[in-house]
Amino acid sequence: MASKTQTRTASRTEALGGNWKAGVVGGLAGALVFGGFMAAMTPMVLEMGIPAMYGIAGPAGAIGFVIHMAHGAILGVVFAAVVGVGGFERAPAVRQVSAGVIYGLVIWVLLAVLVMPIWLGAVGFPGAPPLPNIGVESLVGHAVYGAVLGAVYYALEDL
Repeated sequence: MASKTQTRTASRTEALGGNWKAGVVGGLAGALVFGGFMAAMTPMVLEMGIPAMYGIAGPAGAIGFVIHMAHGAILGVVFAAVVGVGGFERAPAVRQVSAGVIYGLVIWVLLAVLVMPIWLGAVGFPGAPPLPNIGVESLVGHAVYGAVLGAVYYALEDL
């Protein structure tokens, strides 16, 4: 007599750990908050800078916001992998939120301070920021992104 064994499909990545679904939702939530902050403080980044990275002439604020949200979701999945690899799964809230803030600051240094000005210069965007692109608004925005990402990830980790 044959028997069947049912297995539950895990929402965690097998190789790295972490919950990619919680990462996507957390990344979108963080990007939404950061995007609102950007729209109020540095709207030209959303309207001109982000679209220009993909060859879209601005002003194109709606497109810039959609791209920003996509970046947030993708980086949220990377955060989920970091949580899995770093042993932060099911860690206390303060630890996951702190990890999110640190992650947001690392993203700021790597992507906003270094990669974005190089990328915008490479595509010939006339408003390309200097290298390094150090801005307090961007620093705070990325830290807030990370805090929201970490908090939402913590809340949804068991999805």
